[in-house]
Amino acid sequence: MDNNKVQVKLGSTNIVVDKNAFGALPIQRVSDETAVKLLRKAYEGGMRFFDTARAYSDSEHKLGLAFEGMRGEIYIATKSGAQTGEDMKKDLETSLEMLRTDYIDIYQFHNPAFCPKPGDESGLYDAALEAKKAGKIRHIGITNHRLQVAKQAIESGLYETLQFPFSYLAGEKEEELVEGCKKANMGFIAMKALSGGLITNSAAAYAYLAKFDNVLPIWGVQRENELEEFLSYIENPPVMTDEIKALIEKDREELCGEFCRGCGYCMPCPAGIEINTCARMSLLLRRSPSDGWLTDKAQEMMGKIEGCLHCNQCRAKCPYGLDTPALLEKNLKDYKEVVAGKVSVK
Repeated sequence: MDNNKVQVKLGSTNIVVDKNAFGALPIQRVSDETAVKLLRKAYEGGMRFFDTARAYSDSEHKLGLAFEGMRGEIYIATKSGAQTGEDMKKDLETSLEMLRTDYIDIYQFHNPAFCPKPGDESGLYDAALEAKKAGKIRHIGITNHRLQVAKQAIESGLYETLQFPFSYLAGEKEEELVEGCKKANMGFIAMKALSGGLITNSAAAYAYLAKFDNVLPIWGVQRENELEEFLSYIENPPVMTDEIKALIEKDREELCGEFCRGCGYCMPCPAGIEINTCARMSLLLRRSPSDGWLTDKAQEMMGKIEGCLHCNQCRAKCPYGLDTPALLEKNLKDYKEVVAGKVSVK
């Protein structure tokens, strides 16, 4: 093994992989052929951990196509957003069929509003335990966007992995979760390591996460050039430099605080507003090529904000406690100024 390579052991699972995992949410947006090509290239380049979910439309199906007959060579994590044990069992059977496998390495409860435990009314944990005893899943994990639920999961001693948003825009509370997992011998899987596209320097993102030896980042990959960038880090992992430190500090000053992370848990909107894009449009305009956000289609999307019902459903569902309606109004005002040419962006 190359001494430059950085590996992560996911707590008590004994899963040891390179500090580069494949987040399979974006492959639902590409064809079967493109997805299979990306997934196999990821494997050939050294990636061994692939994370998907029942909620990611045909993502599991595409993983099954790519890796049928290779099951022992990779680790697969998937998720169920079921609210009852019976529905979770159905989700699991569907996942096994789609993935063309007879077991899941890590089966995760997908962002529940509470921490499932044995004997509770949902029956979720009991169903997972039953599936584990039957050999259909090997490890039980949980994903979340709520600090309180994540803390409860760590303290419960019931889970082998926690998946939580974690990037260099994270604060002390998120870092405490990472440390809590380490003390509990629990794997930490970092979703949104690029903060939903707001972090545009993946080397800086990697270098920050490299400080935490128990953290496995999953990178959402949709394009071959993105994949090649992450694969290059297997042989040449980025390290923290003064230049990267300065970039991180600059981004923290600009982005930390009241901004939409794009998680989508506020959706769907009864007024048809694409909240998880519209509520962070000001940042997207300034941190990615702006032309794509100024098309007629994008203007129509932003215009739907004017039809906001002010029902506050989005605000109630935001795991970060944001005043989402106010954030939408602020982004629409800024967007109109950009379209009118009153404010320039890069």
